[in-house]
Amino acid sequence: MTDKKRIDELVELLKKYNYQYYVLDNPTVTDQEYDALLHELIQLEEKHPDLVRDDSPTKRVGSKILDKFEKVTHDQSMLSLSNAFNVEELRDFDEKIKKHIDHPLYIVELKIDGLAGSIKYTNQQLVLGATRGNGVVGENITENIKTIRSLPLKIDYKDPLEVRGEVFMSNKAFKKANDARLENGKSKFMNPRNAASGSVRQLDSKKASKRNLDMFIYSIVNPLEHGVNTQSEALEFAKKLGFKVNPNTKTCNDIDEVINYISVYEEKRSDLSYDIDGIVIKVNDIRLYDKIGYTAKSPKWAIAYKFPAEEVVTKINSITFQVGRTGQITPVANLNPVIVQGSRVARATLHNADYIQGKDIREGDFVVIKKAGDIIPEVVRVLINRREEGLNPFEMIDRCPICHTELVRKDSEADHYCVNPHCDRKKIEGIIHFASRRAMNIEGLGNRIIELFYNEGIITKIDDIYHLEDHKEELYLKEGFGKKSIKKLLTAIENSKDNELDKLLFGLGIRHVGEKVSRLLAQEFKTIERLKKVDFERLIVIDEIGEIIAKSVFRYFNDDKNNALINALKDAGVNTTYHVEIKESDTFKDKRFVLTGALENYKRKDAKELIETRGGRVTGSVSSKTDYVVCGTDAGSKLEKAKNLGITILDEEAFTELIKGD
Repeated sequence: MTDKKRIDELVELLKKYNYQYYVLDNPTVTDQEYDALLHELIQLEEKHPDLVRDDSPTKRVGSKILDKFEKVTHDQSMLSLSNAFNVEELRDFDEKIKKHIDHPLYIVELKIDGLAGSIKYTNQQLVLGATRGNGVVGENITENIKTIRSLPLKIDYKDPLEVRGEVFMSNKAFKKANDARLENGKSKFMNPRNAASGSVRQLDSKKASKRNLDMFIYSIVNPLEHGVNTQSEALEFAKKLGFKVNPNTKTCNDIDEVINYISVYEEKRSDLSYDIDGIVIKVNDIRLYDKIGYTAKSPKWAIAYKFPAEEVVTKINSITFQVGRTGQITPVANLNPVIVQGSRVARATLHNADYIQGKDIREGDFVVIKKAGDIIPEVVRVLINRREEGLNPFEMIDRCPICHTELVRKDSEADHYCVNPHCDRKKIEGIIHFASRRAMNIEGLGNRIIELFYNEGIITKIDDIYHLEDHKEELYLKEGFGKKSIKKLLTAIENSKDNELDKLLFGLGIRHVGEKVSRLLAQEFKTIERLKKVDFERLIVIDEIGEIIAKSVFRYFNDDKNNALINALKDAGVNTTYHVEIKESDTFKDKRFVLTGALENYKRKDAKELIETRGGRVTGSVSSKTDYVVCGTDAGSKLEKAKNLGITILDEEAFTELIKGD
């Protein structure tokens, strides 16, 4: 047998064994047999590099190291799905479908918790793998996609084909990857989804190949062109071509069958070898999709039912109270540490006294916690059946835990406040806010340092920051403070004096005045002296400033202590003037911009400033009045709405050209 013939034989054998192992989950040879055949193929290919086939299994081990990922524009947008969180919303979806179809058939599929990808084949060969990105533009991840062993490098289909699916990491692969990271002294991945996302974006494809990524295909692009009329046919079509398709799908005759299917997998999801976060429901007949239509961001013929956020049981050891810079008192549950959705949780917010009393939460209770919006831990409910005898009902404190001043609760609010202006905790939080990145951005003056300096009497009020130079010799003697770090901190403090007025206003912590309002006030009045003299009626007529904000600003600048602070900052050399000129141009003047997605070359605040200094406005939502949408990666619904409304969409390159042209 010639070497060429043996290479062809080995490729076909290994492809078959790959398919049996990774797609069918039914291996017919041992790992040792497979490895021996692969080793033989590698040796033959090294001997005859001209005979290496494009679909050779050796292509999956990864070889290229990229400098960066190239952008890829999808031929057809990768839309996101709208979500349902309960049975009522599913029935509402069904009623809307029935306005177009009398007796819809649905197909239900597991919603794999991974990341969406698109794969293209030309002349039977895999030629492109891309991330979803913002739905319009993704990233070329072809080299990493080729390392997925369940994905065919060559298909028995001559027409160009694009398929889409979910790249994920199985629980077994996730454990293996974490074991390897621990052995190498690295921190563990938090969850399989993050691990898969990071792996598929490795510039070194060899690293990606070691992560054992997998992929379920869930759709065919332009299926009607391939003679495919239903979603169930599309899955079967993909399966016959050798793609891995999730077997846990079902065609349902009505919405009740869909709901029953969901209830089954809410119980079975923990038994699967991979993570799912919901169920996808689609109208089965693809030919009806255009008739049913699309919203601004998603198809109307499909919906994703999202499982409730992962809930974990733990015990409340104690309830303590935090004092914010405005004096707001927030009760906090201190918990037996638990892992919730991949992260360690030891504390959870209890919001306010009404929240605690409404749920009858007590110290010593066993409770269910979850991440609200998958981010902030909160207590969902108490497990009353596990409550021990003798646990006392919660009582809200009536005095500040720091300064012991009597707390105040306004009739219109649920929160309690410490109104003592000299409360140590309020002062510390106020100084921390002033020095924070979004305010005066004093690098090196973090929470721990501020608390230390406050307790030692070095910085007890905001303007003391600008006299830290006077304590330089004292700081040199402190443990953990080297001359280099002290010099760097003093330089950062000195540099902060040149910040624009809007940063200073935000740093002062005026109630209800955030970054946006601070910028509006700075642009309107230019100097803090003018702002100090302004009356309520002048404030309330400013666009986007309502009665509550106007009252707060007026009160702040009519307080002698606040004005004394401002004068002290001026005396220390802190800038109190807004120098940013608005150079209006025809391109930007009175134009409304929306920024969406992650920009590579601009921080969001910098892009906003570039627009506003040219006379444009930046708004948070897309409407018919929007002129431009500047789109980065992971743009989501705003991009889809802009497309539907026919609004001009600028990618980052086009936005840069617009700035340069102006």
